[in-house]
Amino acid sequence: MQVVHLTAPGGLDKLSLGTTDAPSAPGPGEIRVRIHASSLNFHDYIVASGVSPTEDGRIPMSDGAGVVEAVGEGVDEFAVGDHVVSTFFPQWLEGPARVGDFKTVPGDGIDGYAREQVVRPAHYFTLAPAGYSHAEAATLTTAGLTAWRALVVDGGLKPGDSVLTLGSGGVSIFALQLAKAMGAQVIATSSSDAKLERLRELGADHTINYRDEPEWGKRVQALTDGRGVDHVIEVGGPGTLPQSIDAVAIAGHIALIGVLTGVGGEVPTAKLMAKQAKLQGLIVGSRRDQIEMIRALEVTGLKPIIDRSFGLGEIADAFRYQESGKHFGKICLEF
Repeated sequence: MQVVHLTAPGGLDKLSLGTTDAPSAPGPGEIRVRIHASSLNFHDYIVASGVSPTEDGRIPMSDGAGVVEAVGEGVDEFAVGDHVVSTFFPQWLEGPARVGDFKTVPGDGIDGYAREQVVRPAHYFTLAPAGYSHAEAATLTTAGLTAWRALVVDGGLKPGDSVLTLGSGGVSIFALQLAKAMGAQVIATSSSDAKLERLRELGADHTINYRDEPEWGKRVQALTDGRGVDHVIEVGGPGTLPQSIDAVAIAGHIALIGVLTGVGGEVPTAKLMAKQAKLQGLIVGSRRDQIEMIRALEVTGLKPIIDRSFGLGEIADAFRYQESGKHFGKICLEF
């Protein structure tokens, strides 16, 4: 079978496509999956580029979707032919967050899904949504579930709430789609007028070009009659957090998801305290969260936005395209 390995210390030129023996039959409690798609996330990029080092020879990619080829003894949740999608934290099955690092995450602490076949314990996967392509399903493991947890599991989103999304990456677009599907109002930001137009086409009620309005927190306040938004999907980190605190409503919720602007910086703590807002960090979610999200996706008919797909052997080009920032939505590998 075909497989991609990353040579230490990392770098996109250190990704190589090779071949290896196909995995053996699954043992008790295991399934064998023919992987057909993966999707790129910022976390995958920092591993592949060497910013977040991993072991020599690591198989990258945290997201994997495909078809069950064989089931081991004692597996009754899946059958041969089922379409499945991987989980980000294979050992976090349900309940409150139990993981604070990436030691068990495919593509980082353990081998991931940039390969054609894999044998794994059955709980490493869930069923994919009915009617989803493999590429669409592969976007759910990280980006989709992050948005779902931020808004629904942690945020308690309800109809009539207001949501602020930052940029046009996978998590932000999922958050926009989920919020609109659940009856919320959405304000979206971007530095590109063309992307802002696409965000409006997806249902954004208001859009802000943050290059034209660097103090966009004030603009959000004006758009909400001085109230602020109930939920902020904060993917930027220290460079955007002060504006997000300006934008959030009193007793609102800021989901701290990303560190696109850095890993440390000043936080206006007095303003956050005065707002009495909840600033909550999160990394993806549990297997139970994923199962519940997929049930909701099937009911709403929501489909992810995929910008472009690459072949498995084009993985480095896919990451370079991600680097360019030209994409709108998810970038996938299909093989």
